[in-house]
Amino acid sequence: MNIYVSNLSFNVQDEDLNGFFAEYGAVSSAKVIKDKFTGRSRGFGFVEMPDDAAAQKAIQELDGATVEGRAIKVSEAKPREERPSNGGGGRRNFGGGGGGNRW
Repeated sequence: MNIYVSNLSFNVQDEDLNGFFAEYGAVSSAKVIKDKFTGRSRGFGFVEMPDDAAAQKAIQELDGATVEGRAIKVSEAKPREERPSNGGGGRRNFGGGGGGNRW
């Protein structure tokens, strides 16, 4: 099961995240997401646990727990939604008027 963890302190590293969940069972991977330009934590991460029952127990017990003075949020990760490549929202006419030579 893939688990989403948010509101993490910027000091939390992959190993720390792994440690929080290892108490509940085997951890396949634990990754704090970092900003690609600065390398600084973005305050959330993902943990993968092969045993769904252990993962559910970890979610129930760790959601709302205080880690480094912050109440973390823990939930089952939802599949990432595909983003439209055209930028999404409804405004299709990007150019203005400006006469002539259209095709």
